[in-house]
Amino acid sequence: MSDPYARGLIAVNPYGRRRTLRGKVVAVMDLRLDERGLQLMTVPTRVVRKGEIHELIVTAESAAPGGCVERVAYLGFFEAANGSVLRRGDQLVVNGERVADLLGFDETHAPNHLNIVLRSDWPETGTELGWEPETDVSFVPAEGG
Repeated sequence: MSDPYARGLIAVNPYGRRRTLRGKVVAVMDLRLDERGLQLMTVPTRVVRKGEIHELIVTAESAAPGGCVERVAYLGFFEAANGSVLRRGDQLVVNGERVADLLGFDETHAPNHLNIVLRSDWPETGTELGWEPETDVSFVPAEGG
């Protein structure tokens, strides 16, 4: 099998509409790394199933699918309250406030969990942002699905 994204067969967003993914923080992190070497997957989307737990990592760097991210701050882990499809460009909203935009996915720890890599001009750790376990998180689909 071959990936249609990697082969350049899908050049536009194929989604008309998607539902918001909602969840709760299960672990808050307070860590920064300057040479993390997160390798973003070439695909711009991933399915997240209800009940799955994934890691949230933020950077100020820009990277395309397949690129690498070095300087990161760790936000924490969240549990999905519903299933949905996440896509590059979706907005991470925490307690009603936009925190970052989805940059891509790293599968270093799969199948245990995905690293969901986000971009913000001011990357802070979950502790610095004042997160607590049970904090509400949502991934709001980017415009255009």
